Amino acid sequence: MRVAENLNAALHGLLDDDPTAYVLGEDILDPYGGAFKVTKGLSTRFPERVIGTPISEGALTGVAAGLALTGNTAVAEIMFGDFVALAFDQLCNFASKSVSMYGKRLPLRMVVRCPTGGGRGYGPTHSQSLQKHFVGMPGLSLYEMSPFHDNRAVFAAMLGQGEPCVFFEDKVLYTRQMERVDPLFLVRRDGDLAVVDIRDAGDRPDCVVIAPGGMAHRVLGAMRSLMMEEEISVRLLVPSRLYPLDADALLPHLGDVVLVAEESTAGGTWGSEVAHLLHARVWDRLRGPVRLVHSRASVIPTAAHLENEVLVGESTIHHAVREALRG
Repeated sequence: MRVAENLNAALHGLLDDDPTAYVLGEDILDPYGGAFKVTKGLSTRFPERVIGTPISEGALTGVAAGLALTGNTAVAEIMFGDFVALAFDQLCNFASKSVSMYGKRLPLRMVVRCPTGGGRGYGPTHSQSLQKHFVGMPGLSLYEMSPFHDNRAVFAAMLGQGEPCVFFEDKVLYTRQMERVDPLFLVRRDGDLAVVDIRDAGDRPDCVVIAPGGMAHRVLGAMRSLMMEEEISVRLLVPSRLYPLDADALLPHLGDVVLVAEESTAGGTWGSEVAHLLHARVWDRLRGPVRLVHSRASVIPTAAHLENEVLVGESTIHHAVREALRG
């Protein structure tokens, strides 16, 4: 099953199980079914609870927050995650505050879905990874879609938080298969964490890379080339929940060389938060500081060959691991 189909099934399941659940967004109704077809079939089965909205990210997020505030479950789709910036006020000044500012905790079951990231030639304003702008907001949880985490379970976890969540969905994952990896790799789960090792490489990898779901296949490509060309073993750790991050869950899987790979540009990023949390816990166990791998500080070009030069790729990660091991 492709990742987009898995996500579509998760939304069908949510609307089936929860009669108070609503899905809102631009162009999500059939027969179009959303820009990436993730909402295909929903409005046909649930016409009263799947709502097409005008092109106003602030308005649709505000309506979703209002539905959640009155005891419903709301899932809002931002067609391209770049435009979640237009809903920043609704998320950060209204929804996240509403959980606690009325004198007692008020459960608010709300997810804002954000197709994000580059690699598909959509250009500077439809390809960004804006996760870092939401890190550190009390009352707001951040998750990222992954090929190793079933989306129905992820939605259950997000809604179980009882606070608004932003769900980042790297667009390059939609057409990939769930759970499918090269036979070279062994995938296992440890709670929220997906752990991917080189098969038969032993328990102590030369390097550990922590990455959100959208980066997973690029890290796997680098892991393959590092093993085949240089006999360097790398372990990949993929959390579903980015913020607040359960850093203690990472500790049993770390070695003495650690990198964080993310697609955003440098500066105040999720990776910086991960490095800060790990330095406080395992500084004396590390060979050096946790290294960060980012995209170049540039707009993201539309032309494929230029886009590849800007975004983090397999070769970027391969090079960063080699540099980290050299010290």
